[in-house]
Amino acid sequence: MDTKNPIDVRIIVEGASDVESISKAMRNIALGAEYHITISSIIPTTSSQIAKRAVRGADIVLIATDVDVPGRELAEKFQKVLKDEVGHIERMKLPFGHDVEFIDPYLIQNEIKNAIIRSGLISISNIKLLREFEDKLKVSKEENKNLAQINKELEAVNQDISFKYDEISKENDKLNKEMDNLDKKYNALKNEFNSLRREYKDIQNKDLFEVFFINELWKEAFNEDLDDYDQIYFISNEFKPENIVVGQNRIAASTKKDAVDWLKIIRTVLIFYDSKIEDLKEDFNKGKI
Repeated sequence: MDTKNPIDVRIIVEGASDVESISKAMRNIALGAEYHITISSIIPTTSSQIAKRAVRGADIVLIATDVDVPGRELAEKFQKVLKDEVGHIERMKLPFGHDVEFIDPYLIQNEIKNAIIRSGLISISNIKLLREFEDKLKVSKEENKNLAQINKELEAVNQDISFKYDEISKENDKLNKEMDNLDKKYNALKNEFNSLRREYKDIQNKDLFEVFFINELWKEAFNEDLDDYDQIYFISNEFKPENIVVGQNRIAASTKKDAVDWLKIIRTVLIFYDSKIEDLKEDFNKGKI
């Protein structure tokens, strides 16, 4: 508190007659000398809004009302309305049914002093509470400082996590593409396997006895290397010889002789037609051969 400035006390009364009573009682009170207090205004009103405007900024507000029920209710109303406008609010009781001409000013003087003393004592008791609040505020500020530091660190961690998340997301997209490619390869291999299984079943269904590698049998029969399997597959598929199955670099037949004989037929066709396999196919489809 700044001791150079007196404590500003304002008194709210119910009416003009109460103003006269308070003013008369204050003539012989040296509040400034005794308590470093000045009563800056006496406000006669029962309006909450007028009272709020009149007391705003005061250190202490004394609410002087009668001791009867209406006076108590009015004081309670003012205390609720004004509690956030001033430093402290204290009620002082006026004698019930008092008359300005006959009221003893000494009684009002004592009531004013007692109300001011009560305000001071309550304020003193609040100093400890205020210091406790200040200590808690200091602790809270320190905690906020620590939390701010933690938050800063968490933001850095979050930024790092976001960066890593982006990297993982990109890697995940890459893996998804690779997985799609693997699915396509798997489906292709699956189709190829099914094709081989069907060919194997065809071989099983035919009453065949032996399976030979085409290149080995070709080398053995003609003493030359086989350059192109596709032509052998094509001719075999076109003519579809009985008890002969060709595929996957192999030839299956009842006997080795039957397999060699079919290769001889194919070799003869290739010698005569050479690169004209398509013409052969066309002639075969037209029934010329």
